[in-house]
Amino acid sequence: MDRELRQPWLVAVWPGMGGVAQIAGTYLVRALDMQPLAELDARPFHATQSIAVKDGLVQPPDRPRSVFYVWRNPRAGRDLIVMLADEQPSIDAARYGEALLDVAAEHGVERVFTFAAMATPAHPSADPRVFAVVTDASALSDLDRAQVARLQEGEITGLNGVFVTLAAARGVKGTCLLGEFPFFAATVPNPKASAAVLRVFSQLSGIEVGLAELLADARRIEKGLIEHLENLQKAARLAARSVEAPGGEHEHALEAGLQDPFAPAPDVVARIEALFAQARRDRSRALELKSELDRHGLFRDYEDRFLDLFKRAS
Repeated sequence: MDRELRQPWLVAVWPGMGGVAQIAGTYLVRALDMQPLAELDARPFHATQSIAVKDGLVQPPDRPRSVFYVWRNPRAGRDLIVMLADEQPSIDAARYGEALLDVAAEHGVERVFTFAAMATPAHPSADPRVFAVVTDASALSDLDRAQVARLQEGEITGLNGVFVTLAAARGVKGTCLLGEFPFFAATVPNPKASAAVLRVFSQLSGIEVGLAELLADARRIEKGLIEHLENLQKAARLAARSVEAPGGEHEHALEAGLQDPFAPAPDVVARIEALFAQARRDRSRALELKSELDRHGLFRDYEDRFLDLFKRAS
């Protein structure tokens, strides 16, 4: 008979940007050879949005699953539970989170973690940073010991943020670890960011996880991301030049009789403001905005506003 779990922690992950959370959670399950522990019937929390058809026949709708896996530490340390979900709930997310916490409580979970992604202007070749938020001030010292940056401000969307607050309401400490990835690649799997998150989680939990396989995948994807970024930057430069008025902006400023001949011309400011509005709706336009700011030597003037575009994590 399996022994009772020892001081278990729970990691809960859902799909999100860059697949950062789902890749990290799935890798944990596989690397530790975790075994199924329980499954939440998540059907009440998912609305069927579409159906599949094959050879003229309607196929039964897929049922998104929320499955708990367990790892029993062969040493004296704590055990681990990982909950992998196929989808974020579309109905009553808070009640879904409470149902998951009911399962966690049955197994004595003492602390919960969620993994998430943080889009920034980072270059694909850079080492991803990991940001963290906690629900209890006493846990901040854990972050400091692991040299993890605190997320100073921003917003965490979806269950990644909501779940830890639901846990805190039950007196269970919660932590969300956010892996940094390049904002232009939200739809591309990013195992590099996942590996960074797992490295920090290992430090905090004391559970060792070999990352060689994940990092090998990361190197392959990184090369493609760099090439993709270079193509996007080239396209953004061409787009910016195509709307440039004849003559330099400084000449326009002088002709307009502006007091500061080095101030950006009104048409430049108007284009930058339009690009900011577009980038708020569509992050992919941020590359064009960055190219335009760099071309006019204005990035430092607008840097805070530009970075504000990426203060939402998922």
